[in-house]
Amino acid sequence: MSGPFRVALSGDFKKADGSPTFPDFDLKPLISAPNVEMVYINADNPLKAEQLADVDALILLVPRFAKESIHSNGRLSVVARFGVGYDNVDVQACTEAGIALVITPDGVRRPVAVSIMAFMLALTGKMMVKDKLTRGGPDTFNQRAQHMGVGLVGRTLGALGIGNIGAELFRMAKPFDMKYIAHDPFADRQVAAELGIELVGLEDVFRRADVLSVNCPLTPETHHLVNAQRLALMKPTAYFINTARGPIVDQKALVKVLQERKIAGAGLDVFETEPVPADDPILKLDNVILAPHALCWTDQCFAGNGAADVKAVLEIQHGRVPNGVVNRQVLDSPRFKARLEGYKKQYGA
Repeated sequence: MSGPFRVALSGDFKKADGSPTFPDFDLKPLISAPNVEMVYINADNPLKAEQLADVDALILLVPRFAKESIHSNGRLSVVARFGVGYDNVDVQACTEAGIALVITPDGVRRPVAVSIMAFMLALTGKMMVKDKLTRGGPDTFNQRAQHMGVGLVGRTLGALGIGNIGAELFRMAKPFDMKYIAHDPFADRQVAAELGIELVGLEDVFRRADVLSVNCPLTPETHHLVNAQRLALMKPTAYFINTARGPIVDQKALVKVLQERKIAGAGLDVFETEPVPADDPILKLDNVILAPHALCWTDQCFAGNGAADVKAVLEIQHGRVPNGVVNRQVLDSPRFKARLEGYKKQYGA
């Protein structure tokens, strides 16, 4: 191993004119780091192995990182995903190749929880319809008594998943004096107890929640976890929120219950197909608030994600295990360990 530690960024971090896509992603700590060379690679989908032949670390935005993205020379050590979703990364292929997959839980924890809160408050406060009433002038303004909002005290906030973001949601909701329930087969029971969350069965969380938020990752097990049968269990007064990943929800089933007013409404930041097709029936519904998979996109969110990714790749450069490793079993991989040891010898611990 010789030469600089090379860090690649997927090309979608730059606009066509060469300017940064996200100016709040501060690259100065990476640019100024000793013995580090930074390059951008074309945002092919999936990324090609030859693009990454001379790269030690990859900071990845949207493109897929697949098995065919891994070069046979075995140089790449870490894929640092910009965010917490990693359904665009072949985790098994990374693990088999001794490549660590890193995400940025600290960067998104508060911004995504805030997004869920924004949906909850807008839905229960009838924000969209009240905006429309106001814009319609005196005739519609005077219809306001027909659109009473829903108070949150004593209502039940339910969650599918109480990991990083789910737990933060419950922390933030404390002043609203709601009841807390969640379904999570991997829940930290001590965290649940500390936050006052009652852990319940999957069907129970649908039956009992007045506001139900999806906070779990997209995996083969969670694909269409929210389906017609479970949506049918929800109260007609309940609201559904998804800021996680679109395919966790059977969107056709959700559209149907919204069209039939079987639930009160929904707030969606993610969809089964993104971008949403112009003829998708979900766009015609008046009881759903939509966002383009970007509700949590703030200056602070992107600064936090970027800082976490930069820190992760610099930790790798110095032979240290970074925070946020998804495929923890890779830490026992002889190939991964050998790379870390090599970096430590070359660049110092």
